[in-house]
Amino acid sequence: MSLKLKKNNPIKVLIVDDSAFMRKVLSDMLNSDDSISVVGTAVDGKDALEKIHHLHPDVVTLDVDMPVMDGINCLKQIMQRVPKPVIMFGSETEYGTEMTIRALDEGAVDFVVKPKNIFEIKNDSKRNEIIEKIIIAKNIKLKSIQKKTIDSDKRAASKGRKPVKNIIAIGSSTGGPKALQTVIPYLPGDMSIAVLIVQHMPPGFTKSLAERLDSKSNLIVKEATHKEKVLEGYAYIAPGDSHMKIQTSANGDIIINLDKSPPVGGHRPSVDVMMTSLSETGLQNIIGVILTGMGADGSAGIKKLKEVNKSFIIAQDEETSVVYGMPKMAVQTGAVDKIVSLDKIPSEIIQYLGVR
Repeated sequence: MSLKLKKNNPIKVLIVDDSAFMRKVLSDMLNSDDSISVVGTAVDGKDALEKIHHLHPDVVTLDVDMPVMDGINCLKQIMQRVPKPVIMFGSETEYGTEMTIRALDEGAVDFVVKPKNIFEIKNDSKRNEIIEKIIIAKNIKLKSIQKKTIDSDKRAASKGRKPVKNIIAIGSSTGGPKALQTVIPYLPGDMSIAVLIVQHMPPGFTKSLAERLDSKSNLIVKEATHKEKVLEGYAYIAPGDSHMKIQTSANGDIIINLDKSPPVGGHRPSVDVMMTSLSETGLQNIIGVILTGMGADGSAGIKKLKEVNKSFIIAQDEETSVVYGMPKMAVQTGAVDKIVSLDKIPSEIIQYLGVR
């Protein structure tokens, strides 16, 4: 089924950016697609809130860093007053990545990385990315996210450096950063578990995501490093633009290997690469989880985990998925044991570990 809508029913988009150049380029780019109509532009967050009230856009593109009212504060107001699917535009700077991850926490449905050379925003790959994300955003059902805070001192003090007995392998894409916040913070810190996560994101953004999740979780969440040993009480996120492969050492340690081998299915990191490598370790105590996302990444991996390792496989249900692509394709493999709503996934994991 094509993502494009009929020409007589275009997606109405409001572009919010303090740069006249960006407003012009994005307007021309989006209006060139038959399924999209730019109904207005705004120069800052305050201007955007006024125009949303009058223009009733279907989707808002929102720059992170603006004067008068920045993107984060504008996003908060949008979600409180008149919730709309919002796509954030952020830079690759440390500030930009941190604020973009925070925006996903506050309710943004997706983000676009501004290229370092701003003129590259015009290239075909970036144009296609932006248009695809806007078309997807139009049909996203906005949902609230559970939020949780953790006493970090108490958490850190409770962690040993013991070998892990149970591995939870998670794959996610569009909507994943929000979904992970409803899963990772609700996993216990007192069970012998470690979590391996592949989230489709560019370099830099995975580190900010790890820090955000770490501040909310019983587990210690970090961006994975090469040759790192997997320990209980930790969650490891594959760095953007690196595959995360798992192997076991001669003495039984579980080791993370990062590499720049070619993308698989258009993705690096790839869920399939991570889960397939995990299936080759011979480990038996594995839970595979497929969360919201476009495409089929993870389907081949969970099938191998089921066939080779007899793993327990969970897929997020359609109702709570931002995009029911990856979970749907996983279910179609026949390898999925449970299809559950996002908020039920942590308890499903805990229950399974408790009865084995």
